[in-house]
Amino acid sequence: MIRSFDDISPRIGNYCYIDERADVIGDVEIGDHSSVWPQTVIRGDVNYIRIGRHSNIQDGSVLHVSHAGEYNPKGGPLLIGDHVTVGHKVILHACTIGDDCLIGMGAVVMDDVEVQDQVMVAAGSMVPPRKVLESGYLYLGSPCKQLRKLEQQELDYLRYSAEHYVRLKDRYLANP
Repeated sequence: MIRSFDDISPRIGNYCYIDERADVIGDVEIGDHSSVWPQTVIRGDVNYIRIGRHSNIQDGSVLHVSHAGEYNPKGGPLLIGDHVTVGHKVILHACTIGDDCLIGMGAVVMDDVEVQDQVMVAAGSMVPPRKVLESGYLYLGSPCKQLRKLEQQELDYLRYSAEHYVRLKDRYLANP
């Protein structure tokens, strides 16, 4: 369901697929050719969420923000770049995800984290608040640690994964 909050409606780009069992609420922008899969909640109620082009938010993920208040005057938006794969049951909260990233299934990325471009976060990892994940590396664990530099095949896979979901959402759009 796509719905407004405080008179702010989500803005969905061209050729996007938003599953009918996903919830997209409030100040949310989703870029062209992106997809949001079943049971996902994207809640831009107390701050804003921006999702880039050719990105996919897979089943059961929860995306939220931090409100502006006494302890955090600006609050925290959620920013996701282009060509990002967010795996099943991921939690992203008031963080920044760069371009060409893969956030593995069940990972949790907390407030004020910066995931730079071309990063892979392994399934089940937990990224604690205010951590910076350096471009070109694999991160693993709870709390996550930099494991190793990504190999060229893995770097290529980051874009491949996102483009695979562009092709898949096109099939869903063609077969409602």
